[in-house]
Amino acid sequence: MSHDDFAFEPVKGLPERPPEHEHILWQGRPDTLALAREAYKLNWINAYFALIVLWRAGVGAADAGAAGAFAFGLPYALLWAAAVGVVLALAVVQARSTVYTITTARVAMRIGAALTVTLNLPFRQVAHANLDLRKSGTGTVALETLGETKFSYLVLWPHCRPGHVRVTKPALRCIPDAARVAKLLADAAEARVSQPVVERRAAPAPTGNLVAAE
Repeated sequence: MSHDDFAFEPVKGLPERPPEHEHILWQGRPDTLALAREAYKLNWINAYFALIVLWRAGVGAADAGAAGAFAFGLPYALLWAAAVGVVLALAVVQARSTVYTITTARVAMRIGAALTVTLNLPFRQVAHANLDLRKSGTGTVALETLGETKFSYLVLWPHCRPGHVRVTKPALRCIPDAARVAKLLADAAEARVSQPVVERRAAPAPTGNLVAAE
């Protein structure tokens, strides 16, 4: 029997049902392979183990030919396969537990595999959005907020802009079709921010003395 760990959500990816005037424009999650490459440094792991295997196989070949190369290289090849398996498993879990949401009023991020956190960023609190686009079409949209709002790098990782530890910037990490999503976000934010804010204030109580007519 399948089980949805987030079945308690009234709307997928959101902690509560949005107001009637707010509409969901897009929802997505990180691309698993892109997340493994960028956040978990899969390419670096592959390069490291490839060098180790070639080195050990070369040493074995010098001592005992092909049989020595196989015997010396096999243990490190198995370690390589295990490391890649762990990284891919982590990326799968992280991607499956993530939901990015863009509405007509905000960006919401449900993140965290072990400790789930939902981050709400109203467009009026977003100062800038930066797109880091890859040739494959995947990319990261990082958000810079107004004011003194601070985010924990450890809580947000890997859903934050790489390399920005002192000032952590939430990010829609490794999303497919990132250019289209970035444009959708920009258009929605511009439309929202351009709307006038109407504040309702109670009418002041009457002051002074009342003079009765004769």
